[in-house]
Order: sequence, then structure tokens, then C-alpha cells
Amino acid sequence: SPPQPEPRDMFHRGPGLNLTSGQYTAPVAGFYTFSATLRIARREQRRKGQLCRGNRLRVLICVQSHCQHNSNLETVAQLEGGGGFVTVSVTGVLYLQAGQYASVFVDNTAGSPLTVQSGSDFSAVLLGV
Repeated sequence: SPPQPEPRDMFHRGPGLNLTSGQYTAPVAGFYTFSATLRIARREQRRKGQLCRGNRLRVLICVQSHCQHNSNLETVAQLEGGGGFVTVSVTGVLYLQAGQYASVFVDNTAGSPLTVQSGSDFSAVLLGV
């Protein structure tokens, strides 16, 4: 019988995804649809008298690590007080040149520690050239 894939590689197809760096590199120039769903655990660490620096969590998919407007995908989640889990998704279409990469970034303005949990995903599919 053929060897079974590792669970983390079950849906890993094509040469573009690097699981170590978390980057998807476009094999050809074209329009790609990207999707990321992050399951994030957070702990509340506000001490008495400490001001809250914000309660937003931005998740972005950026090309070449440049997260400027009009060249990235972005979603913003409002965080409730306290700890717990939050799931944040971002999806959309970006144009990549051959050899350019896209990756996911988390901008944490809440000031509490975050951990991306297993069950999160990141995908890219070539739509057309």
C-alpha cells in the first residue's frame, strides 16, 4: 500500500508552500486566491492600573512582507475583555509575479500574549494568468 501522508501535509499540494517559513511562493505570475483562518489563544495580562492599548487584532496576508494598503488582504477583529480563543479569517485575491511570496501576519494591538493554535490554515490557489 502507498505511504500515508503526515497529518500536517494532508492538503499540501504543489511546490509553492514552505511549511518552515510559512510562505507561499508563486511558481508562475498570476492571480491567486488566498485564505487564512487562524485560531488564536490569548491570555489577559493587564495589571492593576495598566491602560488598555487597544482591543483590535488585525490579520493580514502580505506580498513580499510589504503590508501596505491596496497590496494586501486584511481583516480586523474586535477582542472582548479577558482571555480565551478567537478565530479570525481573511480571504481574497492578490496578483503575484513568479518568485514572489505571500505570508500571514498578525498585528496585535491588544497587548496580551497570543498563540496561534493548531487547526489554523493558510492556502493559495492559482486562479489564472
